[in-house]
Amino acid sequence: MNNKDFEDYLRQQATVGLPSRTKEAMTYSLMNGGKRIRPLILFSLLKDYGFKEQLGYPCGCAIEMIHTYSLIHDDLPCMDDDDLRRGKPSCHKAYDEATAVLAGDALLTRAFQVVLESQCSSEKKCALVSKLAEYAGIDGMIYGQDLDMKAETLTDARFEDLQEIEVYKTAKLLTLPMVCAAILADKEQDIPVLKEIGVHLGIQFQVQDDILDVTSSATALGKSTSDTQNNKLTAVSLLGLEESQNLVAKLDQQIQSLLNDLSTSTSSFQKILDFLIHRTC
Repeated sequence: MNNKDFEDYLRQQATVGLPSRTKEAMTYSLMNGGKRIRPLILFSLLKDYGFKEQLGYPCGCAIEMIHTYSLIHDDLPCMDDDDLRRGKPSCHKAYDEATAVLAGDALLTRAFQVVLESQCSSEKKCALVSKLAEYAGIDGMIYGQDLDMKAETLTDARFEDLQEIEVYKTAKLLTLPMVCAAILADKEQDIPVLKEIGVHLGIQFQVQDDILDVTSSATALGKSTSDTQNNKLTAVSLLGLEESQNLVAKLDQQIQSLLNDLSTSTSSFQKILDFLIHRTC
């Protein structure tokens, strides 16, 4: 589902400026495959709102940079300690740990530069920057990562503990492109509903990941199936495989119901949702 024009835009934004080993590493990880789910969510909603997807290129690039930085840091030995990402060596294995840390830092800070290139008013640019910081920051995705590390030491974990992790660690960066699309399209009235959809989608997405982690191989997934070894809290470990699969279907029903409350038809967005619920990697 990748868009060549957007891929070219990503590479350009990652390589502009002074050459360095850190820039090589950040480009390696950013352009190392990936389904571009978050930009696709943004572009699909913009299309449903009646705008060209190019309007969302800077914002989509910024979100993808933030997502990639989080993966680089997640894979480090001090975090999940994974050697494989998207079927290739993780950034710290392809380069080294110090360079991987810098590459993640570089992607995060570059993201805020890129989003300011959005073709919109100064007020909207400020709103977009604010949302990037809010959803990716200490009370957003990073809070979820904090909870995730804490969960490794829990001896009496409940599914509610896992849901809280997913709401922050996964759902925040899936909700962010929806919110940004609404800002760019002057549809801020849809943001409360989009936030609800994002929460359900984030939980669904991570439960699917947990299911795939036990039903697929590392080769098929393009990443290590390391949750069991790392004592990670997962939906399958808490609910079992069948109940986890039932939960995915239930969350899809809730998402479908919420789509009716948006101010536009959602045919393009629906295609992305269908792709996500039927994914195999």
